[in-house]
Amino acid sequence: MSEQIPEGVEIPAAPSIPERPAVDVMHGVEITDPYRQLESCDDEETMRWTGKHNERTERVMAQIPGHEWYRQRLSELLSGEQVGSPKRINGVLFFTRRRAGDNQPRLCYLRGNDEHELLNPNDEDPEGLVSLDWWYPSPDAKLVAYGYSSRGDEWSTLRVIDVQTREDLPLAIERARGASVAWERDGNGFYYTRYPDIGEVPAGEEYYNRRVFYHRLGNDPKQDPVVFGRGRPKEEMYQVKMCDNGRYLLLTANQGWARNEVYVRDELNGDELVPVITGKDGLFSGDIVDGTLYLFTNYQAPRYRIVAQKLTAGKNTDWNEIVPEQENLVLKDMQICGGRLVITGLDDAVYRLFTCKLDGSDWREITLPFKGTISELSTDTEGINFTLQSFLHAPAIYGAETESEAPEPIRKGTQPVDISDYVSEQIFYESRDGTTIPMFVVRHVETQLSEPRPTLLTGYGGFNISRTPVFSPAQIPWMENGGIFALANLRGGSEYGEDWHRAGMLENKQNVFDDFIAAAEFLIEQEYTQPALLGIMGGSNGGLLVGAALTQRPDLFGAVVCGVPLLDMLRFHKFLIAGIWTSEYGSPDDREQFAWLYDYSPYHHVREGEIYPAVYLHTALSDSRVHPMHARKMAARLQSATASDRPVLLHVESDAGHGAGKPVDKVVDSQARILTFIDHELGLSE
Repeated sequence: MSEQIPEGVEIPAAPSIPERPAVDVMHGVEITDPYRQLESCDDEETMRWTGKHNERTERVMAQIPGHEWYRQRLSELLSGEQVGSPKRINGVLFFTRRRAGDNQPRLCYLRGNDEHELLNPNDEDPEGLVSLDWWYPSPDAKLVAYGYSSRGDEWSTLRVIDVQTREDLPLAIERARGASVAWERDGNGFYYTRYPDIGEVPAGEEYYNRRVFYHRLGNDPKQDPVVFGRGRPKEEMYQVKMCDNGRYLLLTANQGWARNEVYVRDELNGDELVPVITGKDGLFSGDIVDGTLYLFTNYQAPRYRIVAQKLTAGKNTDWNEIVPEQENLVLKDMQICGGRLVITGLDDAVYRLFTCKLDGSDWREITLPFKGTISELSTDTEGINFTLQSFLHAPAIYGAETESEAPEPIRKGTQPVDISDYVSEQIFYESRDGTTIPMFVVRHVETQLSEPRPTLLTGYGGFNISRTPVFSPAQIPWMENGGIFALANLRGGSEYGEDWHRAGMLENKQNVFDDFIAAAEFLIEQEYTQPALLGIMGGSNGGLLVGAALTQRPDLFGAVVCGVPLLDMLRFHKFLIAGIWTSEYGSPDDREQFAWLYDYSPYHHVREGEIYPAVYLHTALSDSRVHPMHARKMAARLQSATASDRPVLLHVESDAGHGAGKPVDKVVDSQARILTFIDHELGLSE
C-alpha cells in the first residue's frame, strides 16, 4: 500500500528494512536501538536500502510539476558570477570569483587595477567535484599555500603555487583538513596544521590529534618536525598566525567553542612557544605590533573587549584595557591596519564597522551602504577589505581606508534580484522563559499579510555561530512564489555574546529548541502562517534543531527538512570528527551529561502512533563531519512509527559531503528537491 499526497502525487511504499535491536545499558538506563545496522556504510543491505530510498525520492520529485521549474530557476540564479573571501597581503588582494558556468570558485588576485587568475579547480575534475578549501599567501605575495579536496570530504592536500609562474612547487601534504598556515617572513617556510595519517594513531583517532608542524621549502614533508600538540588533549584545534612582520608566531589552542589558550614564539630569538593565556574561562585571539600583544577576548566580558600587553623577553605583562565591553554592541572581530584597530560588531544581529587608534582613542564608525553581514575582514598597512551582503544583496567585496567614512565596492558579482521587490523586517518575540529573541522575516512585496501564508522557518543555535542576513539564492524562488522566509536568532549562537552562547549549550541546549518552537508559535499567533502552512528547515546542528522541534512539537508544523543532521545524541561522538563536539553538547559517557542528552535526543523520542508532519531527510556519504547514519536511522524510525499519511523521504548523496565544496549543479539539484518538497507539502503553488 502506498502513501498518498493530495493532487494525485503517488508516494511509493518506503523500502523496508528489518529491525535488529541493539540494547545498551548506559548509566543504568536500558537503551534499545532498533536500527543499529544502518550505521554502517559498508553493509550491502544498508546500501541497497539507501539506494531504494534515493530512487523513491526521485520518483516523487519527478511527479510534482513545480520540480522542474525550481531546477531551472535555481540554475538561473546560481549561474551568475559570485565573488568573496578577500585577503589583503603586501598590497595584493586575493579573492575568489566563480564565473558563469563554473561549478567551483577560482582564486584570483588584484595587483593595482589588473586582475589575474591563479587557481581554477574546475580544470581538475570535469564534474566539478574538486574544490578549493582554503589558501594562505606568503608575506611577499609570491607564493600561496592552498588546499584542494574532492567530493566535499574536506580532507585537503596542502600544496604551494608560485604566483608568477602559476606552477606548483614539488610538495603535497595530505590530511590537511581545515589547515591553518603561517608563513615565515622570508617566505621560505611555514607553520601548518594537519591530522595524523591513517595507521599513525589508534583506529578512530585519525579524526583527532591535529598538530602543528613546520615545513621548510625543499625539505621532505615526512620529516617535518612537530611544533605543538604532542601530549596535548586529542580534541584540541590549533590556529597559527605570524605577527609583527614575522617576529612572533601566535598560536591559539582551542578547547571547544568557549575557551582556548594562547602561546607566543619569538622567531628572532628562537625561543620556545611561551604560554601567554592559560587556564582562563574565555576565548582569545589577537595580533602583535611593535612587541605589544593586542587581545580580542570575552574573558570577564561576554560581549568582548580588547586588551593589550607588552611582550618582554617572551613573557607577558599586565593587561591594559584598550576597548571596553560595549553595552549595546557585541564585538565580533578585530584587525590592525597601520596604526589603527579595525573592529566589527553586532547590533541586534546586524553588522557595524568601527576603527580607533591603538590606544582606543578616536573611536569612529565607518558607515556601511546597507544593513547586512560583514565577513572575511582583512587588512594590511594600506587598507581594509571585507565581504558585505544581506538577504537581498549578493556578496560584494568592499574596500576602505581607516580614515574613510564610506567603503567602496572593489569587486561585485551578479545581483540576480531587484531589491525593491522584497521586504525585509526584524521582529522580536518572547521565548518560553521570557527571553527576548530577534527574528528576520523576508517576503516579496506582492505577498500580502492579510491571511496566513506558507512560511519557511530556519535557525541554528549553537557553536557560538551567529545567523545574520546573508544572500541565499535558494530563498528567492520560494519568495517569488509567495512564500515567507523567517530566520530566528536562537540562543547558542553569538548574536549577543558569550552569555547568549552558553545559554544554549551543554545542559542549556533545550533553550535553543524552546526559542525555535516559540518562533513558530509567534508566527502563527501573528497570523503570518498556521501549522499546516509552516515548514522548518535546518542543517548540521540546525538539523538537530529541527529534529528536536519535530519530536517535541509535531503538531506545530506541516513539513520538515532535516539536512546532514545530528539526531542520535547517545552515539554521535563515536563517528568521524564528532567527538570534538562534546564540549558543546556534552558526552553521553558522562552520567550527568547523558541525562540531558537523552532528554532531547530526537532519534530516541520518536513515538509510536504519533501523527508526524511530512519529513525530508538528506545527507551525504562523503561527509567528514556528521555521519549519514543519523538521517538513515531517523528515516527508518519515523517511517515505522508515524500514524500520519504524510511522507517521510530520504536522500543520500554519494559524491558530496557536509556542504562545503559542492558543485553548482549538485547545489541546484539538492535545493530543488528541498523547495519542491516544501512547496508541495505546504501548498504554496496551488
